[in-house]
Amino acid sequence: MTKLSFGSHPYLLGFDQLERLVERTAKAGSDSYPPYNIEQSGANCFRITLAVAGFREEDLSITMEDRALVIRGRQAEDESERLFLYRGIAARAFQRSFVLADGVEVTGAALDHGLLHVDLSRAQPDPVVQTIPINRK
Repeated sequence: MTKLSFGSHPYLLGFDQLERLVERTAKAGSDSYPPYNIEQSGANCFRITLAVAGFREEDLSITMEDRALVIRGRQAEDESERLFLYRGIAARAFQRSFVLADGVEVTGAALDHGLLHVDLSRAQPDPVVQTIPINRK
């Protein structure tokens, strides 16, 4: 007996890309830095909030890459000679990815008190009914 993945099931035509998205999401890892929240702020609105204490606006980048929202942070090297007796504040570079569904768009981003807020909204598609004509040969 052969095992069928959901992307190759005969009733799910054209869903092979969905299977690749699921695999890519699973490979994204379980790194917990920086911590984040995802909240629903309206019927079709979402907000991702990342705790990025110590990062300035110019240290952060937000990009869309093949339906994935990618947030990167890299602090510039400190030129001064500082001697830390204890360093408990993480200052390492990071990359966080979130796979977005079709129709979900980034509407804005803001940095406020060490929290990076990325707002998303899902556009409501117009219902479409299409009649397909049957041609005679």
